[in-house]
Amino acid sequence: MTDPTAPGPLAAIAALMADPARARMLAALMGGEALTAGELARVAGVTAATASGHLARLSEGGLVLVHAQGRHRYHRLASEQVAAAIETLGGLAAEIAPARSWKHGETARQARLCWNHLAGRLGVTLHERLTGEGLLRPVPGGWDAVPEARARLSATGVDLDRADAAPRFACDCMDWSERRPHLAGGLGREIASAWIARGWLRRLPAAGEGDILARRRVELTPAGRRGLKDAIGLETA
Repeated sequence: MTDPTAPGPLAAIAALMADPARARMLAALMGGEALTAGELARVAGVTAATASGHLARLSEGGLVLVHAQGRHRYHRLASEQVAAAIETLGGLAAEIAPARSWKHGETARQARLCWNHLAGRLGVTLHERLTGEGLLRPVPGGWDAVPEARARLSATGVDLDRADAAPRFACDCMDWSERRPHLAGGLGREIASAWIARGWLRRLPAAGEGDILARRRVELTPAGRRGLKDAIGLETA
C-alpha cells in the first residue's frame, strides 16, 4: 500500500486542489448537492470544455464521484474525508493568510452546510452547547452521546442508529469562518438531515453562481428556533 504521507501522493492531492478553478468547484460541492459540469463551470468561471477537463482530473484523483443520469453527469465529493480536508484547508487559509473581510455575506457566515453537516455560527454554537453541557462526552477520535443526549436528539427526529453506523459517530470539523469546531461525523450528518426534513432548517436559493458558498447557505426557521430551545436549551439570535 502506498504511504499517503509520502511526498509523491501528498503532492499529487495538493496539486489537484491547488488549481483555482478546481478549488472553486470543490468548495461548491461542499453544499452536499450533486452538480452538473455546467453548474460547476459557472461557479469556477471557466468554459464547459475546461470544466470537463478539471472534473476528469478530480475524478481520476479520487476527490470527486460522477453519477450519470440520462444526458447529465452529476458530480459530488467522494467522501467525508475529502470534505473535512477542504474545510480544514479553508480554515488554515483564513488563519495564515493576510487579514481580509468575509466576502460571502452574513447569511453564509451565520449558517451553512459543510458537505452534509451544519457549519457557521449556528454549527459552532450547537457544538459548544452539546459538548459544554456534557451531552457529548469525549472519546478517542471524537465524541459519544450520553443517554440524555440520545433521548433529546431522537425526539428531534435524529436517526441515531444511522449515526452509530457511520465510520465516526461524532467528531470535530474546524469551521472555516469561525475558526472553532462544528460537529461532523454520523451525528452531524443526521442532525442536518433530520432538521431540514422537519423544517427547522431551510436551504436558501443559490444567489450568485460565482460565490462558492451560494449553494451551501441555510437558515434556521422560527419553528427551528423554538424546537432547539425546547429540545436542548439552545438560544439563537
